[in-house]
Amino acid sequence: MSAIADPLDFIRANTRLRPVPLVPEVSLHVADEALPLWHKTEEELGEAGLPPPFWAFAWAGGQALARYVLDHPDCVAGRDVIDLASGSGLVAIAAMKAGARSATAFDIDGFAQAAIALNAQANGVDIAVSGDDLLAGLHPLPAQAVLVGDIFYQQDIAGLAFAFLAERASQGAQVLIGDPGRYYLPKDKLLQLATYGVPVTRELEDAEIKHTGVWTLK
Repeated sequence: MSAIADPLDFIRANTRLRPVPLVPEVSLHVADEALPLWHKTEEELGEAGLPPPFWAFAWAGGQALARYVLDHPDCVAGRDVIDLASGSGLVAIAAMKAGARSATAFDIDGFAQAAIALNAQANGVDIAVSGDDLLAGLHPLPAQAVLVGDIFYQQDIAGLAFAFLAERASQGAQVLIGDPGRYYLPKDKLLQLATYGVPVTRELEDAEIKHTGVWTLK
């Protein structure tokens, strides 16, 4: 990421601060289109094959989970919260607005880390940001609630994510998952708590409204 002198300036220049469709209490720096931003990021860094700019959009699972947290604040109020694969920071921001004692947003993408900090500032909440890879092994940070949206899209990541979530649940943490039924979501191991019709862009999804669930472990 060193080829871009200031990731915050890059994000400000290539996104707009907008309310999240299902969660208008939160505003995020989001891109108008995915592919131009993706290509511009690769050009600026002089690299090809970079992952998509997940941080620049409010994905269906994150929107549903953020909505659930704000509507059911008891699931995070007074708790230390981990937001896994945070992306834009939407879910961590919602957790803080719902009364969490603290929220740490984890994402291995350096641009996401910058975007989370920028979005937290825009929403007037304090969020710790970490680039540690929670799926790479045990992590010492304690949490009474672990939240994750849109992570079950790839088989290897899905398996690691479920193992991490199951381990945290066994330690007593409240685990909540937001997901529109992506292929590797292990529904047989989950209990659905709520469902939402989430407005999304057809550029990223296969419909303008994604029926999206909030789940916990059985």
